[in-house]
Amino acid sequence: MSERKAWTDKRAEIMSRPGAGAAYEAVRIRFELGEAVRLRREELGLTQSELAERAGLQQPGVARFEAGGTMPTIPMLERLAEALGLRLSVQFQPLREAS
Repeated sequence: MSERKAWTDKRAEIMSRPGAGAAYEAVRIRFELGEAVRLRREELGLTQSELAERAGLQQPGVARFEAGGTMPTIPMLERLAEALGLRLSVQFQPLREAS
């Protein structure tokens, strides 16, 4: 029978693999973007269907995006921002400040 590993040990093992850091960062970005859109949509009292209609998207696409399941294009982010009454702002930050 194999020994169980603590989550921190398992995570460290996974993150030490080549490309794991970049993959983790891509997922983090997708999750944060989706969460920001969901929070703003809820703040405005919109359903996913209403946001989709305003942005020219399909409701399942909004649902996938909010769940962090897709990496959006800049034009898609611009459409979502406009539909949410926001202006898209893209920034570069030094790595030590980005996390």
